Amino acid sequence: MLIRSRRDFVKSAITSVGALGAFAKFGEMNALASTSAPYQALVCIFLAGGNDGHNAVIPISTALQNYSVYAQGRQNLAQPLASLQGPIQNGNDTYGLHPLMPEMMTLYNAGNAAILANVGMLVQPTTRQIFQSNNLALLPAQLFSHSDQTNQWQSAIPNSTASTGWGGRVEDNLQTPYNANASFTSITSTSGCGLFCTGQQTFAATVPVGGASLLMGANTPSRLAAVQQLMTFDNGLKLVTAANTTFNRGVGFSTTLTNALKSVKLTSVFPASLIGQQLQTVAQIISIQSQLGVNRQIFFCQLGGFDTHGAQLGTQDPLLQQLSQAVGAFYNALSNEVGQDKNTVTFTASEFGRTLQPNGNAGTDHAWGSHHFIVSTGVKNGGSLLGGRIFGQFPSLVLNGPDDANARGTLVPTTSVDQYAATLAQWFGVAPGNVNGIFNYVSNFPTNNIGFLNLS
Repeated sequence: MLIRSRRDFVKSAITSVGALGAFAKFGEMNALASTSAPYQALVCIFLAGGNDGHNAVIPISTALQNYSVYAQGRQNLAQPLASLQGPIQNGNDTYGLHPLMPEMMTLYNAGNAAILANVGMLVQPTTRQIFQSNNLALLPAQLFSHSDQTNQWQSAIPNSTASTGWGGRVEDNLQTPYNANASFTSITSTSGCGLFCTGQQTFAATVPVGGASLLMGANTPSRLAAVQQLMTFDNGLKLVTAANTTFNRGVGFSTTLTNALKSVKLTSVFPASLIGQQLQTVAQIISIQSQLGVNRQIFFCQLGGFDTHGAQLGTQDPLLQQLSQAVGAFYNALSNEVGQDKNTVTFTASEFGRTLQPNGNAGTDHAWGSHHFIVSTGVKNGGSLLGGRIFGQFPSLVLNGPDDANARGTLVPTTSVDQYAATLAQWFGVAPGNVNGIFNYVSNFPTNNIGFLNLS
């Protein structure tokens, strides 16, 4: 690659060191003794576009309703009863999963997956009546907006702008006791993490599928040394000097990861899908965590394409299949080869759900509450997850019913993102006394622990 000027070089560097992340504040932390606590990881899979949970988790026969209620509201988008994966049980209630999610069904029935029903962004406990009163002070800002709801999910702040995400704030809180001697950042993204990964002291490394890559064109020791020497040039501009320092630190972290990954020889088979390859990269990094010195690690993966305003069945079906296959392969690799299945919790997120009632284009429109999956080794198998259960309150699917905000099957969430995230954070090591400082709105709700993880 030909670089014509220093300005061109800096522009090129910024473009090609996405794998290096921004480590300025992270690298300045004191090297204090790390705790001897076992390693733990959180793996967020963000389903970008607003995943329709109505076709992922389907009531068959419950105390509240049966399959016919679902089918009546779903109309031509209903998944046939005979094709559903399952049945899966939640107490005496029977549900089915999407026909192309057998891996998730197997995990659930083995106690290694749980479902959180009807979760979404909330300021406070909310009802259909509160929504219809249009009291904006009680509702998240800009409901049904992709960008706003994505930022709110990732920041856990429902009605104002944010400069940090809840993943970043959690790692800020745990950096000193758990990751002080780390040679790599504690948050890793495999797909363009936004606000979620940003803390005050913690910044993410973006690692492409397959592992870290060095600066474009600086792929030999001599070339890399030349680039690093160029970065030591002092032209008197503080901004440039700071950028050079950050760049050099990033190169160091990338080199560390690249060298550590050379020893990885995982034989577990992952799907060739993008989400499958992202989770394979995560599994590889988890397998070398002891070499990196990271004891609390967060990963952000993303699967896009869920904005299904038209032709939903042809679009969402293969995406849910990819998700199920990739999560199944990831769990098996952690269990059978990496040995961190009990110490890793994988969870799904999405900016919002979608309407139960189809639109006129065989698709659905932006809505609110939706259902999400949590995967880890269950308590009956020696882990922490209370798997094989549905947590939260599964909603009524009656159109214009008590849980429908607008007569189209727009679910008013009964569990908040703050509660979801705070439960994960406490399992991860955040002390109960620090929860409210990370999740500013969780104190508005009856509990900050939904109970799907054993925190003892």
